[in-house]
Amino acid sequence: MLITPKALFSIVVVLTGLGSAVAQSNPRPPCGDSQPIPEYSKPGAKPNFHVWRESDRWTPPSCLGWTQKEGTLVAIAGQFHYRGNADGLLSRFGAVSTLAGLQYWSIRESGWRTLITNAGALDGRDSHRPRGDFSLDEMKSGADLYFTETDNRTALQIVYRMRVEATPSSLAISIENVTPVRQLLFTLLDPGDLQSKHFFAQAGANTWTYYGLARTGAVSSFLEVNEESYVNRALALYSHFTGTPVPPILRSEHD
Repeated sequence: MLITPKALFSIVVVLTGLGSAVAQSNPRPPCGDSQPIPEYSKPGAKPNFHVWRESDRWTPPSCLGWTQKEGTLVAIAGQFHYRGNADGLLSRFGAVSTLAGLQYWSIRESGWRTLITNAGALDGRDSHRPRGDFSLDEMKSGADLYFTETDNRTALQIVYRMRVEATPSSLAISIENVTPVRQLLFTLLDPGDLQSKHFFAQAGANTWTYYGLARTGAVSSFLEVNEESYVNRALALYSHFTGTPVPPILRSEHD
């Protein structure tokens, strides 16, 4: 995919730019020794990203364990400065309630909007059994953990399952919806249609890498958003979990 002058101008509308969008046939997360696709940005720089649409005929990497490949896939890859250890990063995922109020830049509305309006841990997969945030021991137990989120588009609770693989210098966190996404009487996304995986690895004394993949299954026109909006949502989560502020894309390259 060639970046035209018009598209390039639209992307660099942000004050200092946003990292590079790469054109590749398939994502490559850091599951092995190969260089990830997209590759990591330089430490402290804005993460690189890429969006694959269903028409791109992308294939999910085998190491993810994903069997579905329909819909849209977003990849974010960066390096960030962090003086703590893996436990500190893992605790941010365990603190599910802190996701409530997370902001992202809405391309359609040209302003900051709340991405997640409510979030909380669950005692099992029953949405009627709320509990406090997960402890570090629970996050490292290897057990399936469940939490609920309400986003800005559907206003109904969605239950997610989280699985964690942790070592002293790396993390791999898998998240998947186990209840459908509904609006009124309509089912917009089935269980398993919202999948993400977050990889962290220590790259130096105070430097860590992050690689995130998020898949949204084929959706109706009610939920469909442009590529920049998918990226802005992913960047909001990157900022939250890494503690690194990142400027969003402020306007669509399709304007």
